[in-house]
Amino acid sequence: MDEIAIHVQDAYKVFQKGSDFPWKRKNGRESSGPVVAVDNVSFDVGVGEIFGVLGPNGSGKSTLVRLIATLLLPDRGSIKVFDHDVVRESMAVQRLINRVSVEASFFKKLSPMENLSYGARLYGLDIRQARLQIRAILDRLGLEHSSIDKPVEEMSRGMQQKVAIARALLTRPAVLLLDEPTTGLDPRSKREVQSLVRELRDQDGTTMLLTTHDMVEADTLCDRIAIMDVGRVVALDTPEKLRTFVSSQNGNEPTLEDVFLELTGKILLNEENNV
Repeated sequence: MDEIAIHVQDAYKVFQKGSDFPWKRKNGRESSGPVVAVDNVSFDVGVGEIFGVLGPNGSGKSTLVRLIATLLLPDRGSIKVFDHDVVRESMAVQRLINRVSVEASFFKKLSPMENLSYGARLYGLDIRQARLQIRAILDRLGLEHSSIDKPVEEMSRGMQQKVAIARALLTRPAVLLLDEPTTGLDPRSKREVQSLVRELRDQDGTTMLLTTHDMVEADTLCDRIAIMDVGRVVALDTPEKLRTFVSSQNGNEPTLEDVFLELTGKILLNEENNV
């Protein structure tokens, strides 16, 4: 790894009761005390790498993304993006990154063009140039021309997610944080987003950190994968090497899902309010 895009060293984040932490669990009970969401996590992501983070619900992966994105402050440890500290140099970090989450937030009554034009103004971009760029990005994502000027609320979940990705690409980020970007998408939209991820890495050299619940997606897209459980990284390596962590199953080569189950003892499920 010649150049480091993201450096995470002993990152630690604890939530106290009464904060924004989703305290209610599946059994309806609330936590009675503080919860450590990210527990002394360390790793580096190289420039141009697609780095995956897998983990069961509540493992800390989404909190980790928010820490890198400067949306949360670490209680201990350090996080740097291209050598800029996320706490001391948050504005510099924000100029280098953008984030796509599982739930895209829009002005639903406005069209994709209006939403993205508003975003362009917030970023201080020239609006005429931005409109040309918006159309080019949406075209690149396969968004139908007839949808560009229709209200976002009339679009499918997959189309809305494409608009969210387009918004993230407006600033040409050096680092793109993808927090479950394909969750809830139909198979075709999922393939289109995955194809774009590869294109951004191969053609633009974009560094990406990807959290996902899709084992096949992680296996095919990611150069390396960190598996998290209860706030800690329990394994980190290439998909090929991770599969060597477990023995073959009934004569079949182990899958990434086999590795995940072996290391966490949990089934990966799609749920809201992940930590």
